Amino acid sequence: MVTGANRGIGLEFVRQLTQLNEPPNYIFATYRSADSLKELKEIEESSVKSQVILIKMDVTNPEEVDVAKSIVESTVGERGLNLLINNAGVAKMQPFPEITPENLEYHFKVNTEGPILILQAMLPSLEKAAQFHGDGMRASRAMALNITSLVGSIGNTGVSFTRDLAVPGYKISKAALNMAMRIIAANVKDKGILIVNMCPGWVKTDMGGKDRAQLEPHESIANMLQTVPSLNESHHGTYMDRLGNPIPF
Repeated sequence: MVTGANRGIGLEFVRQLTQLNEPPNYIFATYRSADSLKELKEIEESSVKSQVILIKMDVTNPEEVDVAKSIVESTVGERGLNLLINNAGVAKMQPFPEITPENLEYHFKVNTEGPILILQAMLPSLEKAAQFHGDGMRASRAMALNITSLVGSIGNTGVSFTRDLAVPGYKISKAALNMAMRIIAANVKDKGILIVNMCPGWVKTDMGGKDRAQLEPHESIANMLQTVPSLNESHHGTYMDRLGNPIPF
């Protein structure tokens, strides 16, 4: 399941997942608005081995999340959901001291609260997958991959990179996401569900900035999809870049 799959990183995740040598049987691709579905629909129609299931879901809308949960559960049944990619996110520049409560709340609602509630909703299906697929922690068993950002690192803020100080709402929400997933990881450590926070790098997307960013979406996603299969119990609750290198919280 990939949230925010109609553009940017989410869209490329769906594209590359369908192109794997052994692709998933089902890929649940969520989108917020039907106005930007052209490319996602093209992937859905051209996918040969995977059934791509499009689901309208705003991560801040509990009713739509419930509908998505029902669709996933009725499709995968007792085999469960193996991989949740919490990708949907927003970024709106507004530096301190101009930042408003609305800006802070907007980022927190989508970037922090959204992934928590999506993971909460999909947890029963992830638990079924973990029970169905044996021991150890790995993506092929049950995993939540949370797309975070290097700019959410408290340790790096104001030290190695300062341009991101113009988006404090985004930075704060990603730092909060990292903490949230550390808490969740501690709570599900005995359930066989691997929880990892991963930064995709600075990617040329509408949100990341196509003129200044360093990575093409296909490069970033290819790196992440190469890294994910190598992750195990030792990476549970960690914060890393797309190549698996640790990032300081």
